[in-house]
Amino acid sequence: QLQLVESGGGLVQPGGSLRLSCTGSGFTLDAYAIGWFRQAPGKEREGVSCISSGSTGYRDSVQGRFTISRNNARNTVYLQMSSLKPEETAVYYCAAKDVPECLGPSQDFGSWGRGTQVTVSS
Repeated sequence: QLQLVESGGGLVQPGGSLRLSCTGSGFTLDAYAIGWFRQAPGKEREGVSCISSGSTGYRDSVQGRFTISRNNARNTVYLQMSSLKPEETAVYYCAAKDVPECLGPSQDFGSWGRGTQVTVSS
């Protein structure tokens, strides 16, 4: 059974950093596209970053501040976030798409974790 578990969320001050982890079980992450998404209260879910075989992508607002990476030995994808802003407070989710291609709508990601809360506040 394919499962994704996020961890690493928490409370951080504006300008601070966090590293989120997305660990998979029941499948090998490097055969999939893995995306990070976030949803703030009262707002729609939005894509943050994605990694697939040989490529990464970021939404414009996090470019240069967030870095996505993969550790195949740990079957884990990371999202290193720095210079965090209060408006980035949200539940962060990772999701897997069973083709190694990040392009396309979020509905193409068929497996989702339960999310981890990130709160950016002083």
